[in-house]
Amino acid sequence: MAKEVWKRPGSRKKGPRKANPKYKRRSRQAWTDREVKQLRALAKANTPTGVISLKMERPKGSIASKAQREGISLRPINRSPYNRRKKAVRR
Repeated sequence: MAKEVWKRPGSRKKGPRKANPKYKRRSRQAWTDREVKQLRALAKANTPTGVISLKMERPKGSIASKAQREGISLRPINRSPYNRRKKAVRR
């Protein structure tokens, strides 16, 4: 039995690779003002970067770099920094 080209050892995914995945359709295209406003709204709503990537059809790296250039924080607002959490008391 011949091995399919798209199957790699250790791969769990089944089926052929996507020719043009949804999250890369708009890569290397200029950002419009409307898209920047949408990015601000999604970041303010505490949306994860992966979900923003799918909604805006752009790669995660593109979204992260544009947010940094525009001064938009993608950090979750409902979590305290890791080094500031109170330590649990052991008995």
